[in-house]
Amino acid sequence: MQPSELRVALVSGNYNYVRDGANQALNRLVGYLLRQGVHVRIYAPTVDEPAFPATGEVVSIPAVPIPGRSEYRLPVALSRRARQDLAEFRPNVLHIASPDFVSHRAVTWARRNKVAAVASVHTRFETYLSYYHLQWFEPAVRALLRRLYHRCELVMAPAESTAAVLRAQRMNRDIAMWTRGIDREQFNSGRRDMGWRRSLGIGDDELVVVFLGRIVMEKNLNVFADAVRAFAERELHHRVLVIGEGPARPWFEEQLPDAIFVGEQTGDDLARALASGDVLFNPSTTEAFGNVTLEAMACGLPVLAALASGTTNIVRDGESGTLVDAADIGGFADALEAYARDPELRRRQGEAGLAFAKTMDWDRINSAVIRHYQRAILKRERLARMTGR
Repeated sequence: MQPSELRVALVSGNYNYVRDGANQALNRLVGYLLRQGVHVRIYAPTVDEPAFPATGEVVSIPAVPIPGRSEYRLPVALSRRARQDLAEFRPNVLHIASPDFVSHRAVTWARRNKVAAVASVHTRFETYLSYYHLQWFEPAVRALLRRLYHRCELVMAPAESTAAVLRAQRMNRDIAMWTRGIDREQFNSGRRDMGWRRSLGIGDDELVVVFLGRIVMEKNLNVFADAVRAFAERELHHRVLVIGEGPARPWFEEQLPDAIFVGEQTGDDLARALASGDVLFNPSTTEAFGNVTLEAMACGLPVLAALASGTTNIVRDGESGTLVDAADIGGFADALEAYARDPELRRRQGEAGLAFAKTMDWDRINSAVIRHYQRAILKRERLARMTGR
């Protein structure tokens, strides 16, 4: 089957109304698919003022704000209009990118119409529950995820460590890889701007510890703040640079009163802010991949990260960064101290991370998705011949 014969219906709970690594990866994938001649239609919630322009044609699906997190929207129905559009579009692959109610309904539609279903995992949603004191729901959520993913021909994971978790949880027997790439024209060490640092009041001799991402509790903000405070007690020159925006910003500002918050940055401004740091500190355990980690590596920064899926396949402990148990506050503080005392360590690990980032080409990575789609169609056709379903 040629790429031009593929007709892909992509269903996502967030395609472009809030900017995050997952939906930026989806938009980049759609752009690549369209360039290869693949026919693509996106089904996702829309808003009047999205975070960035959508790539491809979007069919809006009904959604409501999530209580307590109103910037995000929860899809509530695969509307009659969306089902009619699906029927007219005639996809041979249905790709779901978020495990919500509408994705369940979309997979049901695919099975009734003998269309191959593929899922991509971007975030380990079940791990979010503990941050909101709802961890007793985790087994039920995991069971719902398993039911959804079992109904798909295959599931795509962004890293082998995440794939291992999915296999252990028996989410699907066929776990394929769709990793993430990096735009090295945007993210590179040449973006480093000492003048910009100085304009923020940062001394040239101060270690700049960067937090990059949505400022939400599930990013392990409490661990970041506790580790920075423990490190600060060692009285080494440093500043914390927080790049991003989110509902937990007031809490984070209160915990880190001396930090510099520059808000959400995009494009060249984001690359400049990140490259102007000295080490990325990413304590999150909820990512399935960790786009910000790869972006920092492309900028030549060493990465201090939690030992978790999403980082273990990117960061090599002791070579391109440092991996620490997520609960080990002292371990994070020790690593920050090592980076503060040893500029050569930062340079050496930054160069190793950059060498890895240079291997992560987006087009090569996204070409694997076309092969996964083709394989899913063959599996669906084979099952239909065998069972008549």
